[in-house]
Amino acid sequence: MPGNEPRRIRFGYWMPVFGGWLRNVEDERMEATWPYVRDLALRSEELGFDLSLIAELNLNDIKGIQAPTLDAWSTAAALAAVTRRLELMIAVRPTFHLPPLLAKQAANIDRISGGRLALNVVSSWWEQEARMYGVQFDTHEERYARTSEWLDVLTGVWSNDAFSYSGRYYRVEGTVLEPKPLRRPRPPIYAGGESEAAKDLIAAKCDAYVMHGDSPEQVAARIRDMSDRRARRGLPPLRFGLAGYACVRDSDAEAAEVVRRITNVRSHAAGLANFEQWLRGTQLERPMAIEEYSVSNRGLRSGLVGTPEKVGDQIARFAAAGVDLLLLQFSPQLEEMERFSDEVIRPYAAALA
Repeated sequence: MPGNEPRRIRFGYWMPVFGGWLRNVEDERMEATWPYVRDLALRSEELGFDLSLIAELNLNDIKGIQAPTLDAWSTAAALAAVTRRLELMIAVRPTFHLPPLLAKQAANIDRISGGRLALNVVSSWWEQEARMYGVQFDTHEERYARTSEWLDVLTGVWSNDAFSYSGRYYRVEGTVLEPKPLRRPRPPIYAGGESEAAKDLIAAKCDAYVMHGDSPEQVAARIRDMSDRRARRGLPPLRFGLAGYACVRDSDAEAAEVVRRITNVRSHAAGLANFEQWLRGTQLERPMAIEEYSVSNRGLRSGLVGTPEKVGDQIARFAAAGVDLLLLQFSPQLEEMERFSDEVIRPYAAALA
């Protein structure tokens, strides 16, 4: 019957701008280079992936600050020119970008891509990076107050012929921005966060809520909460994205061996100090075990490691909970994405056809 069709989850992945996702595995065979991410993006379109999230950090918080990391915005512009179908979600930290200038860059990339740009707005957490790059580092509450104004200016210059604004953090006078983005009324704006300040801001001013990895039951509760906050404001429904670390194997024993390898925490790993800084700079609903530092974004909590049948069943549970988009990490990226496409994405698409 109409209205009873199963929700179709979109498959996205984190672009490996840091050279990997495992803090205790030094070489994941995925270089932080333009040729690698270019070839990966082109192949991902053939494999059935819908979107790639391009993280923005000037330092490498996975492999340690001495390791290379790609710039998000120049990388995204280059990918926009060579891809044809992939949606490009670029992370952006308001403290690092004046909103009218970022709006201009984003509108240009959206047009280069033919309207495939989305933003992931991140309120900065890394004090060391901010100080190294000469950027103001705000307290937690100030970061979200700044982000609120930043979103007002961004949307304003995209939506008006000339836009003026006077706030605590930003002031612009008669800003003209042409050409505007192709996606109207604006490119989709995603954001995440578990503090009250973050959730209220996202419900009021964003288009989608991105969550760290967790069980379908925990995710469903967050979706209900955010949907209620949104409905109270009389705004259109939010979309929901979920992070997860994915690894498909033929047996539970093989999958368990993968988990054992990637959670073998070594306290001297280069990324541990960065992980501890992140914990101090954010507010989470539940504490994280030190073992979870091995895989970023609480990816293992999503339960996407196992046989194709097990992973497919978990995806169905997330769809039933209200998830629209999976943002997946793989290691090594290309090889695991090939396997995931063959054993999960293609059967999933066939079942919904």
